[in-house]
Amino acid sequence: MWNATETPSDILQHSKMASPEGLEFVLPGDVIEAEDDVDLGPGLRRDPRGCVVLQPGVHRFRAPRTHWVDTHCRRYVPVRGQCVIGTVTARAGDFFRVDIGAHEPAVLSYLSFEGATKKNRPNVQVGDLVLARLLVANKDMEPELVCVNSKGRAEGLGVLAAEGALDFRVPLHVCRKVLSPLCGLLGRLGSELRFEMAVGMNGRVWARSDSLRYTAAVAAAICACEHMDEQQIAAMCRDITAAAHQNR
Repeated sequence: MWNATETPSDILQHSKMASPEGLEFVLPGDVIEAEDDVDLGPGLRRDPRGCVVLQPGVHRFRAPRTHWVDTHCRRYVPVRGQCVIGTVTARAGDFFRVDIGAHEPAVLSYLSFEGATKKNRPNVQVGDLVLARLLVANKDMEPELVCVNSKGRAEGLGVLAAEGALDFRVPLHVCRKVLSPLCGLLGRLGSELRFEMAVGMNGRVWARSDSLRYTAAVAAAICACEHMDEQQIAAMCRDITAAAHQNR
């Protein structure tokens, strides 16, 4: 039970003592001990005091020098270079407005698709889902998206098919967990089920397969893995895939 006389430092100390597997819980304003030459991820900012925590959560570290804070958050802050999934909400001249869950809609030029020209425009309709990469992400400018790489190739970016697909939202840290090389969720599901999937760093996931049961099984596994370790994920994947095959 929370005590009104406790300070944030006292609460943090209790959280550290009660945290499983030695996880380090941090609060906004805390300073993380780290070298000067480090890469800071979500939830951290550098100032004269050092690496300062911006959001409450679990401090994570990946060798050799990457620090970030895992927190339960659904509000997306655009980051240049990240892939996101958005919904086309409007068309304004030569640009599309795309809702990516940020503070304002992003813009996507019709020339930002593979093979697009002034005469050969892409077939993009209001309501379509697009997988795109953030080209501009600045707090003073509206986000700008592209659906090609530096060589003009799509490489999976572009309009996502709607037929037989499922689009759902998860917390941002779940997307980072699923895409982490240390997480075996997608590998285990892919060895038993045939499906295709796109994960946006803005908390949106798109999945599709030949069977609606397989699609639902993939979505259920991703939503359930948030607080699981690798052993629990392996057991869950066995149960989900067995149920999907049994009910096919």
